[in-house]
Amino acid sequence: MIDDRLMERKRMVKHLQRIGYLRTDEVARAMEEVPRHLFLPDSLSHRAYEDCPLPIGSGQTISAPHMVALMVEELDLKEGQTVLEIGGGRGYHAAVISRVIGEKGRVISMEILPELAENGRMVLQELGYRNVEVVVGDGSLGHEACAPYHRISVACGAPSVPKKLLRQLPNGGKMLIPVGGPYHQELYRITRTGNKIRKEGLGGVLFVPLVGEHGF
Repeated sequence: MIDDRLMERKRMVKHLQRIGYLRTDEVARAMEEVPRHLFLPDSLSHRAYEDCPLPIGSGQTISAPHMVALMVEELDLKEGQTVLEIGGGRGYHAAVISRVIGEKGRVISMEILPELAENGRMVLQELGYRNVEVVVGDGSLGHEACAPYHRISVACGAPSVPKKLLRQLPNGGKMLIPVGGPYHQELYRITRTGNKIRKEGLGGVLFVPLVGEHGF
């Protein structure tokens, strides 16, 4: 079964490379290594390597593999960085990020729903992802205790860019965040250079809404 799933991951990675979402060897290796099926409910594990979002309970979804690939590539991750992830779900996206930044890096994965956070925490621990910390809380406020973050990845749609997240980016820091309404958003890459903020649109996306003080 392990070999069967590995072959499925290899096929998924080749598909994502062919359609242009995977561009670097580092991200391709991470997505080939992380067992997406273990981050899904058992009833859906057989669909883990289809390129589509899937429900994970509590009205939430796991992003399609091409969207995970796009976001991780566009974050421009480097080994040893500290990354804040908002909307952690069951932990798959955090696991991919953790493999790209390596053992010296650190991922703070925030999830507002305790049941999803606990599930993700257990799976990540069982699989040995020691550089990921799961935090239950309002992601729209960020997590000041561990700030600043080299990168911030937001996997839920926000009505606007929360100012508290911007304040947790250092000089040279980057953030990916979908901004818009509950049924359509634009994915933005935000880069801080000193006191200046540059905002680049990367295309239309659809994520579940960001819930919290600065969300919906």
